[in-house]
Amino acid sequence: MAEQTIDVVVEGGKATAAPPLGPALGPAGVNIQEVVDAINESTKELAGLKVPVKVIVDTSTKKFRLEVGKPPASALIMKEIGLQKGSGTAGKDRVGDLTKEQVKKIARAKFGSDDDVYVNQIEGTARSMGVTIGQGQVTEEEKKLAEQHKKEAEEAAAAEEKKEESSEESAEKSEADETKKEGDE
Repeated sequence: MAEQTIDVVVEGGKATAAPPLGPALGPAGVNIQEVVDAINESTKELAGLKVPVKVIVDTSTKKFRLEVGKPPASALIMKEIGLQKGSGTAGKDRVGDLTKEQVKKIARAKFGSDDDVYVNQIEGTARSMGVTIGQGQVTEEEKKLAEQHKKEAEEAAAAEEKKEESSEESAEKSEADETKKEGDE
């Protein structure tokens, strides 16, 4: 019984025969629509989240089975508090807050348990995203400050890029001058 494993990441409940799934399944010889339907049925409760899925195909019988993974902790956190993305300046700015009960809920969804070790992992992931635990909603003042920090970071990156371009142009000019000088001798 030879098996072929196809690993894909799909949006929960919204898998399609389009890439990456269809082209990966085609050579396996299975009914692609059956696989897509089975994935969508298995992941419908994870709608809106990216979910890792393993499709294991028995190449002799063309039957398949699925192993649905768990979304990343960061995706579960963002879904829980309605974020589009974490903070670009975590540690400086916070973009959301979770209650201790929400942290436990996410730990249960991710790990199947809300033991302290799993709760600590979720809290650490939240901190790295700029999400606090038990500090209350983000104030308007904090949102404005975060926006200011984001703008400053973008300006600094643009200035650094301009500086690098100027330095490269200067190096090229020096190289050209050196080549010209060698040619004149």
